[in-house]
Amino acid sequence: MSLPGLRRTQEPRTRLTPLLRLLILTQFAFNIGFFAVLPFLSDHLGQAIGMAGWLVGLVLGLRTFSQQGLFVVGGALADRYGIRPVVLAGCALRIAGFAWLGYAEATWTVIGAVLLIGFAAALFSPAVESEVARQAVLWEEVGGGPRSRVLALFTVAGQAGAFVGPLLGALLLAVDFRIACLAGAGVFVLVLAAHALLLPQRLPGRRRTALRGGLRPLLRNRRFLALCCAYGAYLLAYNQLYLALPAEVERAAGSQAPLAWLFALSSLLVVTTQLPVTRRVGDRLAVRRSMAAGLLLIAAGFGVVAAARPAGWTGTAGLLPAAGFVVLLTVGQMLVAPAARAWVPDLAEDGRIGLYTGALSSVSGLIVLAGSAATGTLLDAGLPVALPWLVLAAVPAGAVALLPRRAHRSLA
Repeated sequence: MSLPGLRRTQEPRTRLTPLLRLLILTQFAFNIGFFAVLPFLSDHLGQAIGMAGWLVGLVLGLRTFSQQGLFVVGGALADRYGIRPVVLAGCALRIAGFAWLGYAEATWTVIGAVLLIGFAAALFSPAVESEVARQAVLWEEVGGGPRSRVLALFTVAGQAGAFVGPLLGALLLAVDFRIACLAGAGVFVLVLAAHALLLPQRLPGRRRTALRGGLRPLLRNRRFLALCCAYGAYLLAYNQLYLALPAEVERAAGSQAPLAWLFALSSLLVVTTQLPVTRRVGDRLAVRRSMAAGLLLIAAGFGVVAAARPAGWTGTAGLLPAAGFVVLLTVGQMLVAPAARAWVPDLAEDGRIGLYTGALSSVSGLIVLAGSAATGTLLDAGLPVALPWLVLAAVPAGAVALLPRRAHRSLA
């Protein structure tokens, strides 16, 4: 990817630019507002509104589709119009969506609100992520340090917001779900105001490109599509925190009460060790090797449970393999996620980093959608107890072979 207008400096620049600091803090704020509301949505829909279980699942699925599935749209719009209008529009829609959700009671109004909330993220998230990736490359090229370090910090900010958000939401739910929704909207009001004041109208080096003509080269870009498939395999494996892990915890402990502690362990690991892991490992490895190492660690996490499962341990001993799985999965995530984002600028066409950033999420999201159904069938198939975990281990391990051999893009 060509990044014009750079001047290399002799002295390494270690401080982030004001724009990078703004975008990283944005990710923190986004997740606070989001996770103050969404973790409690299913209970609200089922208990307060009285929706049937299938309808709750449909509503949550529609929200995921309107967000993850449309990332490619938001990324293309950011390439065409710049990130400022797309981010501001996304924040405005998120404010409206949360306010609407707080007052929604009929099924159609709830669906409308969650679709608006999801589409808002499909606008601002790929815009912000693509610009962070581009700025990370600029920071690296002027001697600031490896781009993976910036993207690791971006990951930490998002995880910290995901940790704080549910705590805020739980406090506000003691008053009312509507108050939690309005508080989430209030967070995005602050984000909107900050970006309206601080985000430049035009960013040097990011030229605007037409909406047409970008999809065909993307679909011919074999290296990028290979990265999408490998990243999708990682996300499918990571999704087992919400599918395979709860079933294993239920078996070992007799309830899912320990699950909250394992989720907290994952968040705490990312917040406290992402940057040290990136400095000590990620900085020394090329993006392909970093992703490969992360995928193999994730596979090892599934292998730990597979090895212990035939013993049938329960209680504290039965939870140890689950804890080992969470630790290995989380450390693998620390290597895979920043490396994948760092790789996109090298594979994207000039002027279309937003499209490619959005496509990475959309394509991998479709893989997770298809793979989750297969995983559910696998877990319920009555197979020998270790076999489902071994099959799941093969997914990230096999994804290593999908990783592109070279960093630069190729349409051949």
